[in-house]
Amino acid sequence: MSFKVVLIGAGSYVFGKNLITDILSYPELRDCTISLMDIDKDRLSLTEAFARKLVDQWGFKTKIEATTDRRKALEGADYVVTSIRVGGLEATKLDLEIPLKYGIDQAVGDTVGPGGVFYGLKNASAILDICHDMEELCPNALLMNYTNPMAIICWSVYEGTKVNVVGLCHSVQGTAYTLSKYINAPPAEVSYLAAGINHMSWFLEFKWRGEDAYPILRRRVEDPEFYKSLAKGDLVRIEVFKAVGYYPSESSHHLSEYLPYFRKRQNIMEKYGLWGSLNRIKSIEDRSRENEAFRKMIENSEKIPIRRSAEYCSTIIYSMETGTVNLIYGNVKNTGLITNLPYGCCVEVPCLVDKTGIHPCYIGELPPQCAALNRMNINVQELATKAVLEKSKELAFQAIMVDPLTSAVLTIEEIRSMVDEMFKAEEKYLKGYT
Repeated sequence: MSFKVVLIGAGSYVFGKNLITDILSYPELRDCTISLMDIDKDRLSLTEAFARKLVDQWGFKTKIEATTDRRKALEGADYVVTSIRVGGLEATKLDLEIPLKYGIDQAVGDTVGPGGVFYGLKNASAILDICHDMEELCPNALLMNYTNPMAIICWSVYEGTKVNVVGLCHSVQGTAYTLSKYINAPPAEVSYLAAGINHMSWFLEFKWRGEDAYPILRRRVEDPEFYKSLAKGDLVRIEVFKAVGYYPSESSHHLSEYLPYFRKRQNIMEKYGLWGSLNRIKSIEDRSRENEAFRKMIENSEKIPIRRSAEYCSTIIYSMETGTVNLIYGNVKNTGLITNLPYGCCVEVPCLVDKTGIHPCYIGELPPQCAALNRMNINVQELATKAVLEKSKELAFQAIMVDPLTSAVLTIEEIRSMVDEMFKAEEKYLKGYT
């Protein structure tokens, strides 16, 4: 079967390497065209070299293309995958450093909080430009978005374009694996049902060999020995689990940004073992080591192994090309799927995938305490989405004003000053905002 998949942001080595390998791990998908696109020629050339080496070593018929011309890449595409960072490290540092000056110590700053909203203003605007090209050049293509902030971007696409989009993340399947370890169960023997919003879905069911495994997990989290090894770095999630009765889907560090309880004072952050903005900046800067490892992989003569990751992109393509039904977790428009979250917002639910596309599953009501925590963040996402679509600085301010972490630390006046400073510092990345 012949189809074309476009990777936009292919110069991101981990993203590019994993998705190329994942797609080619399916024999049925190897007779395809993979078009790599990035605005950074040097990084793009490395990913292209990796892809060509992989194809040559294994003798696949896959056609590899590489270009810095987005429109050229999108011509005739069947699938488009996006993983971008507008402004690179420079802009990301501003998203973290300016809020830190005001007392907002973020863990990641790419999804919620002041950093998450500004990351959304930049990235969602760029994704909308991609979508407008898709409407012209490949109107029937499926957009699979990995770029954060997931909800703000996907919601902007729902409201601002006609493009068919699903947002993909690995936090649900990653948490399921973690929970299996917590109860000493083989991962293949656990099953689950999760739903909510990206980075804050709730494990509504968690079973081992068909039996409810929550009683085992509840006993584990009451055992002091549990915190000396396995759960040492997961204190926030366990605290939330004890409070609401359902396990959340994102890491403790990242989840702590979605809530007003854990990052408002340094002593609280230390109690829960949470890293801050400076740690995040250092981790991004340290990725140069990963880049060097990637370069060495390309240069040495060893055969590149094909190991499929936990990402859903290749599974979706496989199901749509072969008709084989698979279950994934996707971020999709809430068309009544979760009845006590706002209609039209971006929700994360199980989805069945077949030859006709992606079919989100009906959930019904979330437990009210879980829905309440979700809605705190959906309020931010809604205002930020409107800010993107209307290019409005005032709506961006209002989104940050109602953000749970920000409002736990700053006054409205302080928030206004911080937002004004961020707009001034990031002006070159935020064209058209007034």
